[in-house]
Amino acid sequence: MAALVFIGIVVVAAASGAIFKPGEWYEGLRKPAWTPPKWAFPVVWTLLYAAIAYAGWQVWTLAGWSLPMAFWGLQIIVNAMWSWMFFGLRRMRLALADIIALWASILGFILTSWPISEIAALLFLPYLVWVTIAGLLNYSVLRLNNRA
Repeated sequence: MAALVFIGIVVVAAASGAIFKPGEWYEGLRKPAWTPPKWAFPVVWTLLYAAIAYAGWQVWTLAGWSLPMAFWGLQIIVNAMWSWMFFGLRRMRLALADIIALWASILGFILTSWPISEIAALLFLPYLVWVTIAGLLNYSVLRLNNRA
């Protein structure tokens, strides 16, 4: 039952990306040459969301309410807010601040969950890498469009 709760929470967070899509506004922005192809985003996020749900369920099963779960909850909320800030509000600077908070909460989960479940912590490493790339992309688009 708990696994379904984690899957449900992740699906709700992922829905933010489905509601607030890039659209014409984003297409019209200048982007760096290293921007990942469009198809990469849904593929990567699907895999990452599966890992996020499993890691949360794993730590919950082993430790219940705990500091790593506070970081897990924080990261999923902050994660869901980014698409709304960037694509919905078109506030790139605010979205960049959000992604910095997301990066910190992911790192917090990794560090605090490691003693409980190395697997859960390791499952968040690709997430940290992808969010690092997303943060650099967010910053680059902000700079390239004279909004820094």
